[in-house]
Amino acid sequence: MLRTVIAATATLGLAVGCAPETSAPVKVSALVLNSNGEYAPQEVELKTVSDIVSLNGTVADFRGGARIVFDSEDQDLQTATTPEAFVNALLKEEGHDVSASYINQDGVLWPADFHTWNMVTAYYNLERAFDYFQTVGNIPAADFKKPVTTYYFPEFILADVDKDPLLDNALYFSVMESFLVLPFDQLQRAPLAINAGVIAHEYSHRIFNLKVYGGQPFPEALALWSSSIPSPGANILKSFDEGLADYHAFGTTCRATKGCDAKFFSTSFHDAPYDQVARDRDLSRNDRCMTDALRTQLRNQGLNEFSGKEYLVGTLLASALYQAGEGQGQREVLLRAIVAAYNDSDPKTPGLLQLSQQYINDQEDFTLAVAAGAIITHITDLKLKEAVCNELMDHLQIPRALLVGTSNPNLCPASSAPGTTCPQLSAE
Repeated sequence: MLRTVIAATATLGLAVGCAPETSAPVKVSALVLNSNGEYAPQEVELKTVSDIVSLNGTVADFRGGARIVFDSEDQDLQTATTPEAFVNALLKEEGHDVSASYINQDGVLWPADFHTWNMVTAYYNLERAFDYFQTVGNIPAADFKKPVTTYYFPEFILADVDKDPLLDNALYFSVMESFLVLPFDQLQRAPLAINAGVIAHEYSHRIFNLKVYGGQPFPEALALWSSSIPSPGANILKSFDEGLADYHAFGTTCRATKGCDAKFFSTSFHDAPYDQVARDRDLSRNDRCMTDALRTQLRNQGLNEFSGKEYLVGTLLASALYQAGEGQGQREVLLRAIVAAYNDSDPKTPGLLQLSQQYINDQEDFTLAVAAGAIITHITDLKLKEAVCNELMDHLQIPRALLVGTSNPNLCPASSAPGTTCPQLSAE
């Protein structure tokens, strides 16, 4: 990827970067995955940017030079009593506006250095994710709130884990309601900022926070449920957040030049030892099954102890939804139903937000069947509903009796039955 950037810039000669017009839409060159599976310069339009130099717009506001430190021994963090005070304690250096540099060639702005390539592509990927959730997810523009502060290459330290800054990651940090695009070290083939699927995955976490958690920096259900051990409800919420983020990220790839890419992690997580991540998160694999050990851990471990396993359960969910949506040829119908299932005040079809509130005082009752039921009740097509039910019974090993023949007529039809891909686990 770095060779691509260097070669693309070199073809423009030694022109000097300029301060171009900033009114949207702006034609720029970004690094986009092409039909050959390679990242290459492609002319795109940034439709929401208001300042192309500082990369500030209605979707995102980029900041450079920030220093963010989470240290449980930090006195300021310990005494913070409001989310605002907590954020102020984390943010040791606020940073500054970024300054992108371009070369204007026939009305198209070409990034003049690597960081501009990286930032412009990241903004474009955030804009694509925003557009996906607005059009496919049917989310009104007002629901997205203010532009997301996007910290580019911040110094991000989790002092309780490691005194050195984190590298090779991109994340949505709900405590700060911000995206963090961290410096890269090992993942040089396709840094995460240019991987549209990875950025869409992180944007999906923002949507989950806005809809399922009501935009709370410290979600009530997670905070309360994780304070006790075991934490089955918290484990399920985290698993659904991760799995649905993978599935939505896949959905965004279907609107790209290359087309649907169930293996979108592989372009970044390509070389050992990271290639195992790509294999584990490949949605197209249909051999993923809940194990007795994983089910026991989901039910009996605290949130901290379960940390890392939410990806395993999430991949089971994402793969099951992928099989159902692709099998019925109704991908976008299913994706839209999932977003609708996040927040729905109708008592006949309660969303994940309403269900987590309903069981707030007894997380043991917020089961996989309950969480899956939020999605199922928002699918109106009977064939698609049946396919989703069958896949969830099979891969997540949700007992049929919990989804069929219940008092809720919006759950699975009587014709639903688990598939035979996974060995059936004994009932508990």
